[in-house]
Amino acid sequence: MYRVLPRWIMELVRKYFRLQIEGIEHIPKRGPAIIAPNHSGYMGIDAVLLAHILSVNAKRIPRVLTHHFWFLTKTTALPAQKMGFTEATYKNGVDELLKKHAIVIFPEGEAGNFKPTQKMYELQEFRRGFVRMALETGSPIVPCIVIGAEESQINLSNLKLTKFLKGLVIPLPLNVIPLPVKWKIKFLEPIQLPYGPKAQKDMNLIREICDEIQEKMQKALHEELKKRKSIF
Repeated sequence: MYRVLPRWIMELVRKYFRLQIEGIEHIPKRGPAIIAPNHSGYMGIDAVLLAHILSVNAKRIPRVLTHHFWFLTKTTALPAQKMGFTEATYKNGVDELLKKHAIVIFPEGEAGNFKPTQKMYELQEFRRGFVRMALETGSPIVPCIVIGAEESQINLSNLKLTKFLKGLVIPLPLNVIPLPVKWKIKFLEPIQLPYGPKAQKDMNLIREICDEIQEKMQKALHEELKKRKSIF
């Protein structure tokens, strides 16, 4: 990733947002791990900055599972792969975890970072694939919350162009250059599910686990927002 985006560039981005990091000790030092953040900011800066933090602060090179839009053509797929992006499919996630890699997966998908700013910090419904991955591979889930991206990139609305391409959503941003809002990224305590691979067949259990993780992250978001004195 850092052959394309040198570390000093990401450090400038980090300083621009005056990024505060908390809970980095919750990232496993080795072995598979699923980092599951909320998704915000239509440009996806959170994904790149998270990868940088995990590389520098946790000494892990994560595989970032991203929207299939990046892989529609060779023109976009090649730089995406060089940046460490992997198409967000269940198989790809499991394959990386079986290789003992850490992955970053956004349970909200594009519904999170493309939602209108008026819904900021309202978690959208989680997709349940990351829970199934954890059950199949025995990997811990590390919930992660990102504060600041919502205000730095204002999105007025979005256009759903599913008639032309399945799942295609386009944001309608107010600003292109991100505002210098203070960011905070907090890693919550890892969750080790006490179930084996056979639990993948229990859809009610998977739904319950997913809802509990979403509620935990939503509560953590609200708690952090109450602590903020200013966004700048």
